[in-house]
Amino acid sequence: MKALVWLACLLVPAATVASLCFGRLVVPPLELLHGLTSTAPVDAVARSLVLHVRLPRVLAALCVGAALSVSGATYQTVFRNPLVSPGLLGVLAGAGFGAALAIVLNLPSGAVEAAATIFGIAAAALATTVAQGFGQESLLMLVFGGMISTALFTALLSSLQYVADPEQQLPDIVFWLLGSLSAVSLSAVPRLAVVLLIGTGVLVACGRMLDALAMGDDEARSLGVPVGVVRFVVLLAATLMSVVTVSAVGMIGWVGLVVPHLARLMVGSRAVPLLGASAVLGGLFMLVCDDVARGATAQELPVGIVTDLVGVVAFLVLLRLRKGAWS
Repeated sequence: MKALVWLACLLVPAATVASLCFGRLVVPPLELLHGLTSTAPVDAVARSLVLHVRLPRVLAALCVGAALSVSGATYQTVFRNPLVSPGLLGVLAGAGFGAALAIVLNLPSGAVEAAATIFGIAAAALATTVAQGFGQESLLMLVFGGMISTALFTALLSSLQYVADPEQQLPDIVFWLLGSLSAVSLSAVPRLAVVLLIGTGVLVACGRMLDALAMGDDEARSLGVPVGVVRFVVLLAATLMSVVTVSAVGMIGWVGLVVPHLARLMVGSRAVPLLGASAVLGGLFMLVCDDVARGATAQELPVGIVTDLVGVVAFLVLLRLRKGAWS
């Protein structure tokens, strides 16, 4: 199965080139190369299309898919639960509320991303505070805190949707909640890449301690692992990765739930190989879903719809393959 991961690594650059060429206006590979390297007027259309429209969303798809998948793999390892996703601590609900609030207040697009990031982190902080408020640091209390945080910010989000202008603001909120890469600019890609690299680097550095946590808190403590500190650090890194991606492209589900299971089938449950395989497969999965969103219908679909549809089918297949491991 590990050979499939190497195959996926080889498919990523091929899929990237194909995505840059693919669209309503097909750009042949040689013309693509010429358009990227030449400034002649004859190549102006292809050059502008590739550099300003397709390249940002292709790079963003790779970063977003990798970040959500790595984040999901981390959550599943820490919580020792195959059904955990990056939204467990209320991150997605908090980010959605923050973005909707900025839209209702008619703030610029940069403020929408900032508000989504701030409230996503605030939602995770609330979940952690609720867990600590009951004097326990158990995983179960963190789950309860996440449920409370999600319920609160979901209610606040529904309130904003109710009072939003139905002709201007409400469509923007709904479109953002569906998730889309169409509005990603090239300037947003470095931020996504930096967060992905730093977050993944922190998680890989904690790889052996993550393996210990996967065996249980008592076993990890017996091996000298500071359970509370490590759990806080890895959950913080995973949460920041997911909330920054959500703030840039909106709510995209199933990637952080399905892809880690596929990676686990290929490389096993050891943290470092799992994180690496999740990053590769997540980027490839997101890239393919975005290609489908762009070309499936005459009007482009939000990529969040495609990931939901593909994710449901993929999860059913994985459930069939891994039912023995989950029973």
